[in-house]
Amino acid sequence: MSSSTYALVTGASKGIGKSIAISLAKRKINVLLVARSEEVLQQLAHELHTQYGVKATYLAIDLAEIGAAQKVKNWCDQNAYSVHILVNNAGYGTWGRFDTLTLAAQTEMLQLNMLTLVEMSYLFLPELKLHDKSYLLNVASTAAFQAMPTFSLYAASKSFVLSFSRGLRYELKDSRVSVTCLCPGPVNTGFVERAGLYFMKAKAEKFGMFPDEVAEIAIKAMFQQKTEVIPGFLNKFSVFMIPFLPKKWIEQIAANIYN
Repeated sequence: MSSSTYALVTGASKGIGKSIAISLAKRKINVLLVARSEEVLQQLAHELHTQYGVKATYLAIDLAEIGAAQKVKNWCDQNAYSVHILVNNAGYGTWGRFDTLTLAAQTEMLQLNMLTLVEMSYLFLPELKLHDKSYLLNVASTAAFQAMPTFSLYAASKSFVLSFSRGLRYELKDSRVSVTCLCPGPVNTGFVERAGLYFMKAKAEKFGMFPDEVAEIAIKAMFQQKTEVIPGFLNKFSVFMIPFLPKKWIEQIAANIYN
């Protein structure tokens, strides 16, 4: 990769995003780290530069805020950061019944999971097209393949990401931009804590994959120009089985898990 180009990773301070940034740096790809936690980003940027000899810098910003994507693009333009890989990883879930959660909390999640992702894709796409080969990696979830009671809007937002990614990939099939959608199952990150699923923490840690493992699978799939990737055999199997089971059964199973 050119020393003057960068991979931009959102939600890069922890979890899958951090692991993706590390996986890219190991491949000698310069990285732009975007998330809310400035101190964590500063430390990670220093570690990536020191350990892997890549250029690593960061922008601390709340991507759930309206207009955040434009601020990220302005930052890149002002510093002449040329982006050839865009990883839209930032996102989270809110757990609970739709009518008991605040509307503000749910719309903020939708802003980050969907609209910021769309805006980032739209704003950076003209630049991605300028490179000989560029990549757009969107992070969805196995939740994208089914309805999930008490996670209704989160699952819907990830269904949006998957559908958008596949549609955009087809639109860009004759361009230099490859679009891949990552659909992980449970991963040992801070997801359950932020979603308020403290009672699920032990189970999630038992069955969840590790972020580094998921990130490596994702990056390999991205460079192989795959349409979508579901890490883990059990996750692949569960998604494969969904079309063969009554939707009511699947929704009941999901409701029982997260009740």
